[in-house]
Amino acid sequence: MLLAAHQYRFGHDVEAMARHLVDGVAVGWDELGTDLLDGTPPQIVAALTGGEHWPSSTLDHLVSPDGSPPVRMTVTEKTAADQNLHWGYVLRPHGIEVISVLHAEAGPVVAWNTDPRLGFSNHPAHWPAPSKAPVTTPAPAAGPKTTPTSSPSRSTSRR
Repeated sequence: MLLAAHQYRFGHDVEAMARHLVDGVAVGWDELGTDLLDGTPPQIVAALTGGEHWPSSTLDHLVSPDGSPPVRMTVTEKTAADQNLHWGYVLRPHGIEVISVLHAEAGPVVAWNTDPRLGFSNHPAHWPAPSKAPVTTPAPAAGPKTTPTSSPSRSTSRR
């Protein structure tokens, strides 16, 4: 939904999206609804929601134990588990970073122009944190010093 919201409702404007999702809420979100998909083509909305519609709802109705007004929720690696959160999202200029609580230090970035109808798994194992060190391909091992044998060449056409 966040990819579609960025592409359609917010017209590829990450700042406008952040103002709505982060700055525009007093405490936090209870649930993000299909109102985020306003302006999205109906076939994409149907693919994402199965045709269902529901409103976003905030946590503004909370009451603190001492009766004081609730404050904005801050989520960190340490508080995520206590808040029963499994995922975090960071809005980046080039895409949305998807962080599994299992890999709280970082997550892969999904480009903003990604088709929101693609099937994304919600299994944390499919969203590992990016490696901290660059991955290199080992140099091929030197083979035995033998003369290669020739084999008939096969002609294959690419289609």
